[in-house]
Amino acid sequence: MSENKTTVARYMDGFRASDHAKVLSCLTDDVVWEMPGAFHLVGKDAFDKEIENDAFEGRPEITVERMIEENDVVVAEGSVKSRKKGGEPFRAVFCDVFFMRQGKVARLVTYLMVVP
Repeated sequence: MSENKTTVARYMDGFRASDHAKVLSCLTDDVVWEMPGAFHLVGKDAFDKEIENDAFEGRPEITVERMIEENDVVVAEGSVKSRKKGGEPFRAVFCDVFFMRQGKVARLVTYLMVVP
């Protein structure tokens, strides 16, 4: 597995465990995270606040179906299961596009679709 894919896999493991330090270790200091139509975050501090979103409880179950890499871009496609505050189940599919710089995530664009 390439260095970039290894970083993305470590990033996903960090999110599964709600391990802030592990997730943040995968990012450049000036990281940008975009979810079109939802948010645009800049920097590790802003990113850190979204690792455990206040609207959810517990740890997410994240399944990566495939990772594809070309040059310094890794695309990860998969699904996530979680619970909203109050216990309501949450299911979604995602496509994350990771723009890498020297083995770290410099920019992430997340496309997310909620599954009813």
